Amino acid sequence: MEDYAIILDYLPLGYVRKGAPSFKMKPVTQAVGTDEFTLLELIPKEKVQLDIHERVYIGPGKRDKIARVNRRLKYDDLTATAKLELNYVVEEIIKAKEDKFVEFFNEAGSISTRLHQIELLPGIGKKHMWDILKTRQEKKFESFEDIKKRVPMLADPVKLIAKRIVMELEATGEERGKKKYILFTRPPKRPV
Repeated sequence: MEDYAIILDYLPLGYVRKGAPSFKMKPVTQAVGTDEFTLLELIPKEKVQLDIHERVYIGPGKRDKIARVNRRLKYDDLTATAKLELNYVVEEIIKAKEDKFVEFFNEAGSISTRLHQIELLPGIGKKHMWDILKTRQEKKFESFEDIKKRVPMLADPVKLIAKRIVMELEATGEERGKKKYILFTRPPKRPV
């Protein structure tokens, strides 16, 4: 499970539902985990104010701002604000964990005789894949800047990975079955 999450949306009055009495509304927040990009609904502690893009501890033990992790969310459960912020937050996480994602470019391998993990990134076809593989054989990539410099026709690697992560999160259960290759996110448990 996740130890930290970044806030995508904070609803101090909870979800607005028609006919629901306002005195019963409780604060809720939507967030994304920083390790497996798990979409989560969190319940903040009383009298705690949270900000969008704030990093909060949600792991075991004492938590400063979060009372509990309420449930795991699907992409479609996110508020409009959370969906809007998701791409920016995912890019922040990728930049903060640059070594992990540069390692992906250095270690990604073949899935089958016709498909390579690098080709699963949006906009990467055979030609770009072979350019990346050839360049990394000469010398391993050291940073995102190094990737941009040594593979100039490649778009921003942070944006490519972010797009892939959001694509994986947007896929519903049925779509995930068809897109069986999950690179960066933790797929939800399948219903029995």
